[in-house]
Amino acid sequence: MKKLLFLSLAIAVGLTGATVPACAMGRKDDQEGAREQMRDGKVLSLREIESRIVPRMRGMEYLGPEYDHNAFVYRLKFINAGRVIFVDVNARTGDILRQR
Repeated sequence: MKKLLFLSLAIAVGLTGATVPACAMGRKDDQEGAREQMRDGKVLSLREIESRIVPRMRGMEYLGPEYDHNAFVYRLKFINAGRVIFVDVNARTGDILRQR
């Protein structure tokens, strides 16, 4: 009985541990893609994007960025009065594509 319990616990821990790297992998790919594209001069740096967009979002708290290296789009997240607002920004030009 103890062996069965131990085996079940080991499998459960193994399965949950196996899903963590898969989730983190997408972020790593996007971060590396952003670095390469910025190094190659294809996109603006996150710092440049933030310096253009964050001041325009008066009264909102900035939560942080995401980056899609395939679409060349930064997604900046803000919160205002309990509502999350996403601002999609063209990484090449710094122009706002969509705010929702």
